[in-house]
Amino acid sequence: MGQRSKTVVLKPVEHRGMDCIAIQFPYDETLLPAVRKVPGATFSKTMKCWYTPASRAGISQILNAFRGIAWVDLKQISSHKGQPGPVEQPTAKPEAGTMPVLIEPEIITIHELQTEALEAMRKKLKLKNYSPSTIRTYTEQFKLFMQFFPDSNPEDLGEEEIVHYLMHLIEKRKLSVSTQNQAINAIKFYYEKVLKQEKKVYELERPMQEKKLPEVLSQEEVMLIFEATENLKHRTMLMLLYASGLRRSELLNLRVGDVDVDRGVVLIRGGKGRKDRHSVLAQSLIPIIEKYIAKYRPAFWLFEGVQGERYSATSLQQILKRAVAKAGIRKNVRLHMLRHSFATHLLEAGTSTRYIQVLLGHQSPKTTEVYAKVTRFGLDKVVSPLDQIVASKQLRSDSE
Repeated sequence: MGQRSKTVVLKPVEHRGMDCIAIQFPYDETLLPAVRKVPGATFSKTMKCWYTPASRAGISQILNAFRGIAWVDLKQISSHKGQPGPVEQPTAKPEAGTMPVLIEPEIITIHELQTEALEAMRKKLKLKNYSPSTIRTYTEQFKLFMQFFPDSNPEDLGEEEIVHYLMHLIEKRKLSVSTQNQAINAIKFYYEKVLKQEKKVYELERPMQEKKLPEVLSQEEVMLIFEATENLKHRTMLMLLYASGLRRSELLNLRVGDVDVDRGVVLIRGGKGRKDRHSVLAQSLIPIIEKYIAKYRPAFWLFEGVQGERYSATSLQQILKRAVAKAGIRKNVRLHMLRHSFATHLLEAGTSTRYIQVLLGHQSPKTTEVYAKVTRFGLDKVVSPLDQIVASKQLRSDSE
C-alpha cells in the first residue's frame, strides 16, 4: 500500500468548550509517530481520535508532520463556516471516488497502551520473584512516570524524556534520594527487563544526600520499655524484635515453627532481597516465648490477630508508643530503633561486624559499618577537654 493511500482527515470540532481540530485516521503504526510530533496534539478517548487547538499555525504544523507520509484532507476545514460540530461516528461506507473521512477500525488508545505496559511490568516482576513490596513500589513509580506523559506510548519515550522526568522529581517535587532511586530503578526495569533495551546509566545532578546516623536506645532505655509492657504477647513481640535484630515485617511473618528453642536460633523467611537467614535467639527469652505459646496457642503465625490472621503492623507500633510513654522516654522511638540498638549493643560488646552483618541480613558490609559511628565503644576511655579543665581548676582550688 503506497503512501498516497494513507489519508488523514482534519475536521473542526468543539471539545471541552474549545474550538479544536480533530485529526482522524485509521489506526496505523506509521502514522502514530507523526501525529505525536504535532505540538499540543492530544488523544481523546471520548472522540476516539487525536485533536489539537484550532489555529492556522496548528494546521501548518499538522501538514508538516504528515508531509511525505500521508495525504491530509482539508475539505471540511476549508468549507467550515459555522460552529464546530461533534465528531461523527461511521454510519456508511464512503461513496466510490471520495476520500475516506470517518474512522472505522478499532483504535488502541494511549490509556490502553499504558495499562498494557504496566501489566507487562507487573508480570515480569512476578516472574523474577520480586517481593510484593517491591512490585508495589516499582509499579506505582512507573505509573507516576507514565502519568507525566499522558499522551505518549511508553515504548516511544526515550532517554531525553526519562531524564526530563527525573529532573522534575529532583527540582520541582524535591523528592528524597531514596525515592529518586526507586523511580530510576522502576523505569530501568521496564525498559531493560520488559522491553529488553540496552542498559543505561542516567547521570543526574543531585543534591548531596544526607548521611544520617541510625538512632539507638541505651540498654537501660530498652529495659524500661520492656518493663512498661505488661501484656505477655506485647512484651514477647518487642523483646524478640530487639533480641534477634528483626525488621517489623520479619517479626510479623514468623511462623510458630520458625523459633528453634533447641538450637537457639530464629529462622527469618524471605527477608529483604527475598533471602532466608538465621538470627540468634536469646536464652533469656526462651522461657517467655514458651509461656506465651502455652497461653495463646498460636496456630500458624507466631503472633496472631484476633481472628487468627497475621498481627497488624500498626497495632505493633501502637504497643511500642504506649510503652515508651509509660517508661517516660522522651525520644521519638520507632520499631526499627530496636533493631538499630541490637546491632549497636552487639558492636559495643565486641562482636565482629561480619557476624552482625549476617545476623541483620545486610548484603553489603558498608551498611553494617555505620553502627561503628554510633557505638560508645572506646568512648569511656576518652576524657572531654572540659572535664580536664574543670579537674585542673578544682585541683588548684584544693591546693589553696
